[in-house]
Amino acid sequence: MPPPRLDIIIPALDEADQLPALLASLAPLRTAGAEVVLVDGGSRDATLAIAREGACHCLSAPKGRASQMNAGGEASHGEHLLFLHADTRLPPDAMALVAKALAGKRYWGRFDVRLTGRHPLLPLIGAAMNLRSRLTGIATGDQAMFMTREAFQAVGGFPAQPLMEDIEMSRRLKRLSPPACLRAKATSSGRRWERQGAWRTMLLMWRLRWRYWRGEPADKLAQEYRHVR
Repeated sequence: MPPPRLDIIIPALDEADQLPALLASLAPLRTAGAEVVLVDGGSRDATLAIAREGACHCLSAPKGRASQMNAGGEASHGEHLLFLHADTRLPPDAMALVAKALAGKRYWGRFDVRLTGRHPLLPLIGAAMNLRSRLTGIATGDQAMFMTREAFQAVGGFPAQPLMEDIEMSRRLKRLSPPACLRAKATSSGRRWERQGAWRTMLLMWRLRWRYWRGEPADKLAQEYRHVR
């Protein structure tokens, strides 16, 4: 019996600089049978042209990670779905790792993350993200969340909100099962922390997450996030 097919869904907006390296990194997974679906949110650069040249299945959706990821999930056909940021790279055996993780009683999961960049705090930030995720059962988009199609459909996809969609999705998925927290690492760019300042970005995200846990609406938090970025 063939293994479940993995569909890799990439929400993208003006990611032409990232796509060539990303698509090259996904070549072994595509050879193994994975489908790559890029969902564009209105890019003004060559994102779509590069994706089409790379033989991706390309879609367009309203801008916003949640709406783009949902469009990709609904249009794909694989039994397993993995949602990948354009600046994140998967391990070459990701398809087998996901299949093994979802073969039992876990319906979703994520990888450990390793942040790349020059700032000396990035390894510590990545380690803290992984530890926090294990303790709370909450995953972030940088950790390449994956799930069964049934789980994706059971929770109604990602919530239609402009921020914390990954955290809210984790909350919903936790009702189905705890996450499979893989120690294999997805490698993600530390550009956000380097561009905005590592300490400043950490404190901002901790503060926003704390307020979200206390019940503040994601729309309000997103406005503040855009203002201080």
